[in-house]
Amino acid sequence: MAATTTTTVTVTATVFFILSLFTTSYSSIIYSGSIAPNFTTTRYRLIDNLSGEFLRSINRTYTAAIRNPQPKSTSFYLVVYHTASDTVVWAANRNRAISDSGEVRLSYSGITIHDVSGELVWSTSELDSRVSALQLLDSGNLILVDDFNKTLWQSFDHPTDTVVAGQRYPSGKSLTASTSDTDYSEGDYTFKLTSGDGILQWRNLTYFTLLMDTRSIQNSNPPITYLLVNGSGFYVFGDPVSKLAIQVLITPTVTYSAYRILKVTKDGRLVVNRYANKAWVTDFMTPSDSCGPPFQCAKLGLCSAGSCSCPPGFRTDPVTKWGCSLSDPSLSLPESCTDNKTRQNYVYVPLGAGMKYVPVDFINPISTGIDLTTCKDMCSSSCSCLGLFHGNQSGSCYLIDNYFGSIVSQASNRSDDKFGYVKAVSISFSGRNKADGSGSGFPVIGLILLPGSGVFVILILAVWISRRAKNNKTKRNSKKSSENSYSGDLEMFSIAGLPVRFDYEDLVEATVNFSTRVGSGGFGTVYKGVLRDKTVVAVKKITALGAQGKKEFGTEIAIIGNIHHVNLVKLKGFCAHGRERFLVYEYMSRGSLDRTLFGPGPPMEWQERFEIAVGTARGLAYLHSGCEHKIIHCDVKPENILLSDNMQVKISDFGLSKLLSPEQSGLFTTMRGTRGYLAPEWLTNAAISDKTDVYSYGMVLLELIQGRKNCVQAPSHGSGNASTSTDGQSSISSGSHTRPRARAFYFPLQALEMHEEGRYLDLVEPRLVGRVTNVEAEKLVKVALCCLHEDPTLRPTMANVVAMLEGTLPVGEPRLECLNFLRFYGRRFTEPSTVVTGAEIEAPSGFMAATVYSSSPSASPNSFSYMSSQQLSGPR
Repeated sequence: MAATTTTTVTVTATVFFILSLFTTSYSSIIYSGSIAPNFTTTRYRLIDNLSGEFLRSINRTYTAAIRNPQPKSTSFYLVVYHTASDTVVWAANRNRAISDSGEVRLSYSGITIHDVSGELVWSTSELDSRVSALQLLDSGNLILVDDFNKTLWQSFDHPTDTVVAGQRYPSGKSLTASTSDTDYSEGDYTFKLTSGDGILQWRNLTYFTLLMDTRSIQNSNPPITYLLVNGSGFYVFGDPVSKLAIQVLITPTVTYSAYRILKVTKDGRLVVNRYANKAWVTDFMTPSDSCGPPFQCAKLGLCSAGSCSCPPGFRTDPVTKWGCSLSDPSLSLPESCTDNKTRQNYVYVPLGAGMKYVPVDFINPISTGIDLTTCKDMCSSSCSCLGLFHGNQSGSCYLIDNYFGSIVSQASNRSDDKFGYVKAVSISFSGRNKADGSGSGFPVIGLILLPGSGVFVILILAVWISRRAKNNKTKRNSKKSSENSYSGDLEMFSIAGLPVRFDYEDLVEATVNFSTRVGSGGFGTVYKGVLRDKTVVAVKKITALGAQGKKEFGTEIAIIGNIHHVNLVKLKGFCAHGRERFLVYEYMSRGSLDRTLFGPGPPMEWQERFEIAVGTARGLAYLHSGCEHKIIHCDVKPENILLSDNMQVKISDFGLSKLLSPEQSGLFTTMRGTRGYLAPEWLTNAAISDKTDVYSYGMVLLELIQGRKNCVQAPSHGSGNASTSTDGQSSISSGSHTRPRARAFYFPLQALEMHEEGRYLDLVEPRLVGRVTNVEAEKLVKVALCCLHEDPTLRPTMANVVAMLEGTLPVGEPRLECLNFLRFYGRRFTEPSTVVTGAEIEAPSGFMAATVYSSSPSASPNSFSYMSSQQLSGPR
């Protein structure tokens, strides 16, 4: 009996010991006051603590934690927060969030923060001696001390957007507002304490100072040394011996409060908040004017009494839906300094009386005593100048550089006589084709002055009457001819605000009669050309118009002409000559990605591949979310990714895709794409969305990793007598020659299997061995697999793909249950018994090409076989 009892106790103790070990692994201790090295924690290990806390100050006034801004946010930061109010007052890695698996490490060298891949995200500066402890003081200061309790580093020296009660905020430091309540990264507004004042800035442009506020009292004028917020107010001190320099009267009737903070808010205001009765109360806010901070109404928005509108001559920007753009379609705002490479025909749109751009009050004029014309010339000669203000009486000229924020509506009789002008580009077009013999298309008018009559008699010359009669006859005849009708509209085709229309003769001259062919696709052939101004261009001759061609040609011009992004090929112009249509693009010297990636020669370096991946992702993200209408490319592949000499990447042929309005974004009626990049939803009648491009991008990313095509199909058995070579591969004999026969190969399946085993370097092109780390390979493989999820809703957006690649968002973990379809595709593809149909489906003329997987009569109901290796398309 005693033995049984002893055995029971032993088993029970063992069970409790095991449970305690398990609990210790996934829970955490909340330390009080200090932590000694070596200490490591993650948000996941702190999951039992809803606030992610791991260290409290002695009196629990402040808490250090790993937490996210909102419960559903996947971005985590190392922060210090005020315990009672649950308000974050300091953040370490504010510009690079980590996931719940990212680690915060305390070592003898300091604090470091690492993302899930182990990459360093943030660290304390190099220290003078060995760290003995990390301490959180009741003042809210997070400090590192050595064995002699000397402070080696402190968070008070690195303020973010808040100064807490009792904290000395020194001159020369800056507070930078967070981007939003859900994003702790640095925004555009800052508060700087200088030797003479406290200034508020937006993108380094001053728009307000402490001494401008009527509640500020300047007690003396010594150089400012620090600012202090305490229970009774808000003070700025200077030398000698901390002499009071500026006192800000918050509210005389406000009772003493032990806890106040000073903060620069996300909308550009400096506030002092008091915590009382379990709630925050704002005691002070400056500027108090609702239109005080710039950019309250976005780009060129007009702020008046806290409401936003657009100045006369402007309208709500159709792309951003916020801010203003020019109403006149023949004018556009200059985009960047690249616009100044050739002389532009600038127009200056007046803002009108009573409108003011606040930062102008804080900058010096570029010149004085000059007239308005000279001021405009100075702006025209500077590519960074976006507008100007000119004083009629003083002749002062102020140039607005780099960015033009919101403007403010004020009384028109103000003493300030400065009037504003916004710089715009006048878009000119080439005249009609001179080769058509129609001249300008306007009547020739003769003016004859009859002697003694005192009046002008306007006579229409007989020549014009004859010409017009001839044109009318031509128009009547064109109704009987579909070809003439087809070309008639576009002979006069001109769209205000879009690319220039070239004469056909200009393109013949530029391309030397279309002699240098550089590429071809489903919609046309591309030729290299050099314009008269020595600009090298790519001229695309449209060869597959068909019944839909006229409509698609106009659509492509309308879409691409208004899209400008560094990772999208720019449409420079077009030409309509009879039934022939031409598009003139910027020239990309290295051609398409497939030539460099799959062609002969040395392999592309890993960094080059990574930059191509990021650039392509940025371009697709802009098409999906940066344009006025969502644009789905539908044919993302290496052949449509172009490279310049410096490896700049640009996506082409996106103008041929279906343009979706917001209401249509879930609908698509035509199957498009290319074999090997086609998303599974094409086969299931599911809605086609921007996530279709994400799938194709994932396939391209895998090809960048391995340096060859994802799908390699073995030759058919009828191509020769198969035998087995010494390396185990098949070979095909033809006469006296024997050549290796490649095995069928499906790389996405191999990528999935290697991911499950953690063998990421095995997926990298062998010629890059030793030049790629496992972490680098793992990042791209995981992103690619996340893009290939069978369920489109589980794929990341392209904007999130960019963030994952750039490190601002943790890399997602592929969901294996959503990738099992790759096993089926891969095995069906590589099995010798797989039925491969060779029939091609003829695409309706003018549509993008696509490929489908069709059910094989000999296969099971749930299996698919590949159809043609050609591009296919057809109605769904």
